[in-house]
Amino acid sequence: MAQRKNTKTHSKKEGKTTQSDSKNGRRSEGGGAGGDAAAGGGEGGAKYSIFTWVVVLALLGVWSSVAVVYFDVVDYDSVLARAKEFRMNFSEVLQGKLMAYDADGDGDFDVEDAKVLLGLKAAQTADLGAPAQKRPGEEPGQEPEPSESERTRPEPAESPTIESTQTLEALTEDPKPVSGSQDVDSEIQAAVPLPPFVEDDFVPDDPGDSNYPHEEASSSIDTTGVLVEEPSSGETGVASDEVLTSSKLTQEAAEKQAEEKQTEEKQTEEKQAKEKQTEEKQAEEKQTEEKQAEEKQTEEKQAEEKQTEEKQAKEKQTEEKQAKEKQAKEKQTEEKQAKEKQAKEKQTEKAKKKKPKLLNKLDKTIKAEIDAAEKLRKKGKVEDGLQAFETLVQQHPLSPRARYGKAQCEDDLAERLRSNDLLQKAINSYREAAELPEATPDLLRGALKRRAERQQFLGRIRGSLVTLEKLVQIFPEDIGLKNDLGVAHLLLGDNKGAKKVYKEILEVAPGNGFAKVHYGFILKSDNQIAESIPYLKEGLESGEPGTDDGRFYFHLGDALQRVGDNSAYYWYELGHKRGHFASVWQRSLYNVEGLKAEPWWMPKETGYNDLVKMLERNWKTIRDEALAVMDQKTGLFVPEEENLREKGEWGQYTLWQQGRKVGNSCQGAPKTCSLLDRFPEATGCKRGQIKFSVMQPGTHVWPHTGPTNCRLRMHLGLVIPKQGCRIRCTNQTRTWEDGKVLIFDDSFEHEVWQDADSYRLIFIVDVWHPELTQYQRQTLSPI
Repeated sequence: MAQRKNTKTHSKKEGKTTQSDSKNGRRSEGGGAGGDAAAGGGEGGAKYSIFTWVVVLALLGVWSSVAVVYFDVVDYDSVLARAKEFRMNFSEVLQGKLMAYDADGDGDFDVEDAKVLLGLKAAQTADLGAPAQKRPGEEPGQEPEPSESERTRPEPAESPTIESTQTLEALTEDPKPVSGSQDVDSEIQAAVPLPPFVEDDFVPDDPGDSNYPHEEASSSIDTTGVLVEEPSSGETGVASDEVLTSSKLTQEAAEKQAEEKQTEEKQTEEKQAKEKQTEEKQAEEKQTEEKQAEEKQTEEKQAEEKQTEEKQAKEKQTEEKQAKEKQAKEKQTEEKQAKEKQAKEKQTEKAKKKKPKLLNKLDKTIKAEIDAAEKLRKKGKVEDGLQAFETLVQQHPLSPRARYGKAQCEDDLAERLRSNDLLQKAINSYREAAELPEATPDLLRGALKRRAERQQFLGRIRGSLVTLEKLVQIFPEDIGLKNDLGVAHLLLGDNKGAKKVYKEILEVAPGNGFAKVHYGFILKSDNQIAESIPYLKEGLESGEPGTDDGRFYFHLGDALQRVGDNSAYYWYELGHKRGHFASVWQRSLYNVEGLKAEPWWMPKETGYNDLVKMLERNWKTIRDEALAVMDQKTGLFVPEEENLREKGEWGQYTLWQQGRKVGNSCQGAPKTCSLLDRFPEATGCKRGQIKFSVMQPGTHVWPHTGPTNCRLRMHLGLVIPKQGCRIRCTNQTRTWEDGKVLIFDDSFEHEVWQDADSYRLIFIVDVWHPELTQYQRQTLSPI
């Protein structure tokens, strides 16, 4: 109560109080608190007006806001996050906390209450001259009890704090223009000292708690709305220094962090710049390399294209040159053949005009009977002619012409009846006619020459050779007889004797075409490849009788291939045109016309699927027996003897040949032979073989063809190196595989390379061509 009286006393001294409207519309008196504050301040309080205080508060609010923002005093993000977390309205929280400072009794804390709290305005007091208003339910004369807000209302501040004074002085020293629209809330915030930094674990008080622990103490409000105790005037200076020091340290720390951040950013920028430069440099280098690579590829491509064009141009020129040469050769050959044909025709006509002299003196006496018998033979009445000549022989036993006529009739009849016995009688009759005395030279030559031919037909080559040797002795100047003698030596396999005969012929008749092709053939057989070519070529170009033979085209082309001369195919093509070869690729000489001709076959095309499946299922058994034979090292594998190798080693172990088992060979491979016994298309093929074939590394087999088109050849892979082994048939090259069957027609040109590091082992099975009839399979001669 004393305090209240003092308040009234001071009010009387200062005069009437100034009334102001609260924000709820009620009139309240202000300035009392401000007066006390002024009084407490001594004489200084009287010289400041309310407008000055408003300006000071506005400046404080502005600079406080700047300080808060610049030094990042309040972590707004944290405050907002916690506000969202607790889902509270901070205005409500602050309002609930500040209800205790409701100075005007209007039930809330508003601007007027803040002014009273800051000493800017006197608290509203009751008018002493006016009667007290009676509250409802209050007895007359009873003193009214203070309300809840009056009991809890704090005492007004006695004087402004030192800190506030210092702050005002600092602001007045450096005045700045303040916006006239500065609100009172900013003034309040500026007048209140800044609180220390709020930790992250700050939790607002419960807004429902109406009791404040510091009601009786002089207090102030921080920016978070929490009521804090205001230090005394003695402590205010220290606190101010501490705040200033803290702010300075915070500013220095912030500046240091800013510098560090700038340094880091600068380093990061420099690093990024270096990385970017490095990347750009690498990109440039990569682009340069790619460009150089592209240019190099382009240059190489252009060079290759240029080389290809040059190569194609050269090839074209070569082809054109070869075509021209070929045409020229063909033209020359045709012209030469035409001339030779004309010469032959002239000789034939001359020979016709000059009939051979067959009659001696005795034969001329019976010329009419001889002519009658000969007329019967020429008309085809061979039996009647034979009977007539036999009668003449009986009547005239020393007549060479009668015996010669008898031999001719027996020869014709033997051919008609296909009788070897009659043919043998004819051979004997020819000898008897030649041995008779006073036989004419023409009859002697004709009888012995025909006898030699028929001996060869019966396979009596040695007897034919004896007959021809006798002829050559009788007629040493006859080149034709010597040529026949050379053929007889060849038929006996006596290449040495034949070579001697043909060499003698060429010494006396160097232009003899028949002798040349045969002599070249012998040289080729003796592996004198290059030496054989001119004899074969000139002999074929001569066009003489006996030279137009498929064997000579075959061997000439083969010789040219082995020396790398592509003109081989010119001769192959010419042989094909002459009817000796089925095609340029298919050059077998013992053929059956009309059979399907293709180089490579599929199992289903052959009709021998069962045989192929059996071979592929049992390939390991067959392989093991082959390896066992190889391991015996007893020479069972015989080297290839057909002169087909350019180099290397190639051995064969034959089980079947010409449709028959070879000796005891099946004892070395009994399981293999047992598996094959039930396939007659293989074991009964008289023009084929069944054999193991081993080829060592470094072997090359020349391009060659088989002898006949009547068979197909199967190759079963047994031990096949991974690389280096291949076979070409026509223009298609393939490789073997372990346990797999390849099927091809070996009458087509084929070639083999063995360039692996180890041996290659296969199993060869020849089978009849599937289009041959059963009759043909039985009657065809073995090869």
